[in-house]
Amino acid sequence: MFSTGAKGEKRILILGGTGDGVALATRIAAIPGVTVITSLAGRVVESKMPTTHGRVGGFGGVAGLVDYLQEHQIDGLIDATHPFACQIKFNGAAAARKVGIPHLILLRPSWKPQIEGEDGVTDHWIEVDGYEKAVALLPQLAQRVFLTIGRQSLPTFASLQNLWFLMRMIDPPPPYTPIPMGKVILERGPFSLAHERSLLQDYKIDVVVSKNSGGEATYAKLIAARELGIPVVMIQRPPVPVAEIVTDVESAVGWLTTLLAGLG
Repeated sequence: MFSTGAKGEKRILILGGTGDGVALATRIAAIPGVTVITSLAGRVVESKMPTTHGRVGGFGGVAGLVDYLQEHQIDGLIDATHPFACQIKFNGAAAARKVGIPHLILLRPSWKPQIEGEDGVTDHWIEVDGYEKAVALLPQLAQRVFLTIGRQSLPTFASLQNLWFLMRMIDPPPPYTPIPMGKVILERGPFSLAHERSLLQDYKIDVVVSKNSGGEATYAKLIAARELGIPVVMIQRPPVPVAEIVTDVESAVGWLTTLLAGLG
């Protein structure tokens, strides 16, 4: 259990899971009079926990998160979870509203397809809402697929037995998880353009499946696909709750600075 800090100290809970969340926690930890607690869902075995107070695991829905915010006297909640972490975003918004504390979502911008760039090349993206629609499209597009969606949704693609998949993720899928036919590679970004280009060429990939996560760490695969003329099935982000949203760490720090000034 997290122990209470000095009298007058302000407590900020960060729902983490992204590199931006780590960077933000590090910045906040350097602010005098502030204790930052980072919470990770625990889905990635080797998560990059910042050098702050931390916890791993779920809260038990909105009610559990409300209890945590009240028990630990949290003054502000910042959601820096992955853009596809839909449930925790809505839970965080609901819990903050119930407790009556300020709430911010740090959400990096989505990737946008290049339309006739300086090199005259246009991205060939097929944007879909959800994994099931990607599954329905793939047999019409290719035979060898680079699947870069992490490990949580692999079973959705396991029915495509006539296709071959190169599946990249940070940690291996749990034992007995249904996965498509192919090869699993374990890698953590950032990835260079040369690395991604070689991967697509060496494995003779003819379509890439990606979540629209945004950020720089894995963007090189999209540049490589563009250069090689490979289509990308881009899974669009789920909706986010109504909340104040910023798109970078600096803006989140500014939001917190204003909040602290108001709290006194």
